[in-house]
Amino acid sequence: MATPREETISVGGIDVHAWIGGQGHPLLVLHGAGGNRGFTRWMRQVGEHFTVWAPTHPGFGRSADAEWMDGIDDLARFHLWFIEKAGLGRPHVLGHSIGGWTAADMATMSPGSIDKLVLVAPAGLKPETGEILDVFYHSPAELLPMTVHDPKTIPEWNELYGRPPTPAEQEIALRNREMTARLTWKPYMHDPQLAHFLPRVGNPALVVWGREDRIVPVVCGEQYRTLLPRARLAVLERCGHLPPIEQPDEFARLGIEFLEAS
Repeated sequence: MATPREETISVGGIDVHAWIGGQGHPLLVLHGAGGNRGFTRWMRQVGEHFTVWAPTHPGFGRSADAEWMDGIDDLARFHLWFIEKAGLGRPHVLGHSIGGWTAADMATMSPGSIDKLVLVAPAGLKPETGEILDVFYHSPAELLPMTVHDPKTIPEWNELYGRPPTPAEQEIALRNREMTARLTWKPYMHDPQLAHFLPRVGNPALVVWGREDRIVPVVCGEQYRTLLPRARLAVLERCGHLPPIEQPDEFARLGIEFLEAS
């Protein structure tokens, strides 16, 4: 695979920082609350089969602000616009955590604008049992170990988290946290209307969850599987809230098999 590149794409007057790499049918990847980590191990594997487009949400990382955004539905409409501006045609869409919630919202708004859908531990639905962790109650240092099952098993742990963040990285983390709060605070991490619209989504969908997810309980995966007409659920054992990072090889395999299946 050729070396991934970085681009800035203007959408509605907002400059969006994006990583792009790979070959084949486009796959739009929407990151979670922690921000865009760039081309990690699983992306490099998937990039052998698909062209990965990984934009950074407005208000996160190195993308410009969007002060008018106040909900995930706004972010979903924005990324539908991003698809048009980037000329992606009808891409597959993969989203993690709040990015998964965004992808689900996009599919309810315009199912014909996307091909297949991969939702990775998405927020968006209120758990039938248990609750979504209040991530804003904990500091980033406290929260990080809660997002994974076992750091010792994560191939890229040292590369991604093995040193203290620089002042610039701390500033970005704070910015990401503030934007996440703006988008997800009321009601907290879910949309009461979403469940009513998911049955509209006829796209093939793969829902991936970690059995030991302490952020969004795995019961939400069963709810998504039930509500989406053409969904299947894959639950990874000994895995927390970050399947693409915790089990990158298995996650990439699942994604490639699903997206390439006829």
